[in-house]
Amino acid sequence: MSLLELRDVDARYGEIQALHGITLTVEDGDFVAILGANGAGKTTTLRAISGTVRTSGDVIFAGEKLHRRTPEGMARRGVAHVPEGRGTFPTLSVLDNLRLGAWVQRGTSQRDLVRVFEAFPNLYERRDQQAGTLSGGEQQMLALGRAMMAKPRVLLLDEPSLGLAPLIVREIFATLGRLNEAGTTIVVVEQNATLALGAARHAYVLETGRVVLAGDSASLRSDESVRRSYLGY
Repeated sequence: MSLLELRDVDARYGEIQALHGITLTVEDGDFVAILGANGAGKTTTLRAISGTVRTSGDVIFAGEKLHRRTPEGMARRGVAHVPEGRGTFPTLSVLDNLRLGAWVQRGTSQRDLVRVFEAFPNLYERRDQQAGTLSGGEQQMLALGRAMMAKPRVLLLDEPSLGLAPLIVREIFATLGRLNEAGTTIVVVEQNATLALGAARHAYVLETGRVVLAGDSASLRSDESVRRSYLGY
């Protein structure tokens, strides 16, 4: 069953058109990667889903065609968006950042906190520390943990590996794999195509705001244009 669909979606920033008729489908429980060079429209695609950019065309979530979307409304429907740059609240503690992630659930569940701290033990050790004093990797863990607190149906992540050490990246993607296995649908934008295709089951390749390739990850890994342009072969 399709959980999320974009049909002929356009998006603009003023006079600049960032998306040109994007069409994609994300099945319930899938792990989807969106690949492409800088400026391809990857981030805007996530923003189109989460309601942080105006679009034309159809966005369909859980069978409902959403003509008007706001970030708050999409969050209440079960869409959690972790943007590039993490977006934590630097002057608040780790624990308060996590509690804010549970606002759509109308309160913090101790069970959900335990789940986040089991995934990221470093956050438990720093639970009373200001988020702005964490390392880059820990801030990415916190951003993901805050999204987990909302118990989303679909988790959107924009460049989760950006600027992080390989060990931290592996830890984050291992957590994403476990979340997906537990039923969370994941859509990830990622410059590291090798990493993304290794984690995802399906992928879309964007160029200048258009989908130019789509398929299962194994097929795209063997596609000559993908290997040449994104995998370094």
